[in-house]
Amino acid sequence: MFHTLAVPVIAAPMAGGASTPELVAAVSDAGGFGFLAAGYITVEQLAEKITQTSQLTSKPFGVNLFVPGTRPTADISSYVDRVTACAEKVGAVPGDPRWDDDNYAAKLELVLALRVPVVSFTFGLPDADDVQRLKATGTTIVVTVTTPSEARQAQQIGADVLCVQGADAGAHRGTFTDDGISPGGGELYGTLAALTLVRNTVDLPVIATGGLMRGADVAAVLAAGAVAAQLGTAFLGCPEAGTTAVHREALAEGARRTALTRAFTGRPARGLVNRFLIENSVHAPAAYPNVHHLTKPVRATGELEVMSLWAGTTYPLATAEPAADIVRRLHAELTDVVNSLAERFQRG
Repeated sequence: MFHTLAVPVIAAPMAGGASTPELVAAVSDAGGFGFLAAGYITVEQLAEKITQTSQLTSKPFGVNLFVPGTRPTADISSYVDRVTACAEKVGAVPGDPRWDDDNYAAKLELVLALRVPVVSFTFGLPDADDVQRLKATGTTIVVTVTTPSEARQAQQIGADVLCVQGADAGAHRGTFTDDGISPGGGELYGTLAALTLVRNTVDLPVIATGGLMRGADVAAVLAAGAVAAQLGTAFLGCPEAGTTAVHREALAEGARRTALTRAFTGRPARGLVNRFLIENSVHAPAAYPNVHHLTKPVRATGELEVMSLWAGTTYPLATAEPAADIVRRLHAELTDVVNSLAERFQRG
């Protein structure tokens, strides 16, 4: 599937509204590959997005599912109090800090019924039997991993492709478990380091993601053995993306640093540093999705200093171009790098 892309660039699935059918279709039509994000929406909404994308493009695209974890055991009462106090300041009421599985089973049945060409999984491993059911319909299985150990586990349950995520990536870390201690849920490998270690551990095609923004970045991960580069933050400024106006402005300003935090969702994720992140990161429990539901009404106010402004470390390099233009530019930059290296070796 990914070996044959005209442009080895993938638009990452970005839950919360950024990944729209228009964005996915534009990237796929330009020669890349787009993913819809199934997280945080209903089964009916996912079905509608798949239908809309199919109407916008005849090219294949994928769907990403969040694998539900176990119910957290941490006592979050003190964090509920902190978020309640913050909510009062911005005129919001905190949400119910409940656990749920994001309608995982029903969404899995939907992508099976619709024979989605590629289904990727984040936050853990799908059941091996479900992997075989998907493969029986012709679906390619992608599992997001962050360490060699996760890569071995993904290979054992039958993954076709691994999406290797480096610590530079924006939004949630794709770790299988959150250890409740370090904000990365374990070792924080950079993208090239993670890619190299995983390729030395398993014999599967790999996609690289995390902090990739230019054609030279794509060239680097291809040279390191990836079949394609997955970019998320690079597409947040596109007119086709569902990025909020406040988020767009903060990205365009490019003045804030990024940091990993559990403050917004209870799971490690990288975003722009604002007041909520600074004041609450050290107190946030490892309790996803309970914390996500708790803080959602606060984030929904649109107040810059309390929003989850997801972004990778290289976000200041992102542009506000149409998605197809970004794919074409990346392809041109990649071609220039390859040609330059070829000339250098010929001279040598």
